[in-house]
Amino acid sequence: MMFGIVMNYKNDKDLGLVLCTHCHSVFKANEKICTKCNTPLKQRDKYSFLKTLSFTLIAIIFLFPANILPMMEVTTLGVVQSSTILDGIIYFVNTKSYLIAMVIFVASILVPIFKLLVLIYLLYTTRYNKTFLAKNAIKYYRIIKFIGKWSMLDIFVVALMIVMVQFGNLSNINAGSAAVAFTIVVVSTMLATESFDTRLLWDRD
Repeated sequence: MMFGIVMNYKNDKDLGLVLCTHCHSVFKANEKICTKCNTPLKQRDKYSFLKTLSFTLIAIIFLFPANILPMMEVTTLGVVQSSTILDGIIYFVNTKSYLIAMVIFVASILVPIFKLLVLIYLLYTTRYNKTFLAKNAIKYYRIIKFIGKWSMLDIFVVALMIVMVQFGNLSNINAGSAAVAFTIVVVSTMLATESFDTRLLWDRD
């Protein structure tokens, strides 16, 4: 029974319709401009899959240096101490600042990995026409799109510390190489999410 439902499903392309991605109004496929919000209409973003794939690969590549290289460099009396994201988490755990450690772990490690796994899932579902996974894929897509705006939390924390904690020649805090890599990961995952055309999930070919 379930197999029959999947086989008989028709998407907007099958019905000769086009959806406005801005106001979600539906028009006939030959319409070019949304009459409600003046947004150009197209049944699919031609390069959506390629753009999402490219940004996802960039994020995966830079995820490694973001976690291996130092996120912050503290210079005290001429002595430089570097710390990675994991070092920061361990430090806050050792000082019993569990809430801060958890926030950094979630924002800097868990969220980026979760977003990348979802993006890979979306790409897999689209590439191999797994339309029966489309409903779940849409749910995950909405989650990563919602949390995308919180992804820069770790960078904001480092930037705030650099601005606030400066003691002249005694102590100096600078962002490490990982900050740049982490920023690239965040921006790439956000671009990958925004460039993905969710309508592709429902296409069978």
